[in-house]
Amino acid sequence: MQQRRVAFVIFDDFQALDLVGPHEVFQGTGHYLCTVVATRPGPVRSDNGLPIGAEYGVDDIDPATVDTVVVVGGPGTDAACADPRLMAWIRTAASHARRVASVCTGAFLLAAAGVLDGRRATTHWAFTERLAREYPRVTVDRDPIFVRDRHIWSSAGVTAGMDLALALVEDDLGRQTALMVARYLVLFLRRPGGQTQFGTALWHAQPSTDPIRAAVTAIHADPGGRHGIGDLAGRSGLSARHFQRRFTAELTMSPTAYVEQVRVEAAQRLLVEDHPVDVVARRCGFGTAESLRRAFHRRLGVAPSEYRDRFRSATDVGEPT
Repeated sequence: MQQRRVAFVIFDDFQALDLVGPHEVFQGTGHYLCTVVATRPGPVRSDNGLPIGAEYGVDDIDPATVDTVVVVGGPGTDAACADPRLMAWIRTAASHARRVASVCTGAFLLAAAGVLDGRRATTHWAFTERLAREYPRVTVDRDPIFVRDRHIWSSAGVTAGMDLALALVEDDLGRQTALMVARYLVLFLRRPGGQTQFGTALWHAQPSTDPIRAAVTAIHADPGGRHGIGDLAGRSGLSARHFQRRFTAELTMSPTAYVEQVRVEAAQRLLVEDHPVDVVARRCGFGTAESLRRAFHRRLGVAPSEYRDRFRSATDVGEPT
């Protein structure tokens, strides 16, 4: 079987793991020829100072010879978007390649090149709002670990690039090959849950008026407190109906949904500190462990106990004493 060429696009201050992780996945199959492309060939500085050698400059590789383009992210993304030679190559390669992908904030380069216009895409959870704001023609999906829109793929941040690469391998070579590589690299073939489970307190818009700001402050000050519509409306000095309408308009979600999200975030923090699930449920206003479990599945796609085990301190899961 002829090797497919995968071209990784890098730039100064790129995120090293965005490149190295997916590169390991593709190379582990023996069916891909992985090459690294930058504006010019030679060493390129990653964000952690590790130099990586780019085998090709944009003038040295014919985009038509590339099967899959993978654009990485990192702190240098903004500067890379302003590099006309690099952006022209990405645009041309995207029009020729069988498949185009981005890792983390690499989605910004694809968006700047117009590749994501009219497409659904994702990026690192901390940058989804910015991507949606700066590129309104892109439909940004904030939770998935990776997204496929026909031949355009995008992933969440950093290590999610390996999840993306496994999905690409599975798409090409089948589940068994992808599973073999995942086992060797000690990875999930399908990571449980979405990326929402990794970030807290960065998802919500800010209220624009004092009455709604008063309600939001009260919710965050005591997530487990009484936050029914009547309680919050009273704090804001508005009627219940007017409060609901104003709240939803300013924060783009209902008061009930907002309260549940804040409570889930509070529960995430307490679970990481290893509090029992039933205690967390009571302290965060869910009442019962079952109500907490249902909210976690709605918001994060995992059970509270799974979340706690995944994010607890490494010293808590070491050798028995």
